[in-house]
Amino acid sequence: MLITIKYFGQIAEVTRREEESLEFSGSLISELIEQLYKKYTALKNKDFKVAQNQELVTLETVVSGNDIAILPPFAGG
Repeated sequence: MLITIKYFGQIAEVTRREEESLEFSGSLISELIEQLYKKYTALKNKDFKVAQNQELVTLETVVSGNDIAILPPFAGG
């Protein structure tokens, strides 16, 4: 499946892009993150959240949408 991944803040700095399309054949968010770690090794040192279709998800979530966002930590206020 072809998915679109959007990167924000310090995550975009690591990947040197704000968005990319990626072919993904796995099923879980954790598998997608592992694929991204292989492509962007410095990402392993960053703390981030993952959103799918504009909702935060866990690593055990099944990839069911084609809109994924990788979000840096953010503070409330």
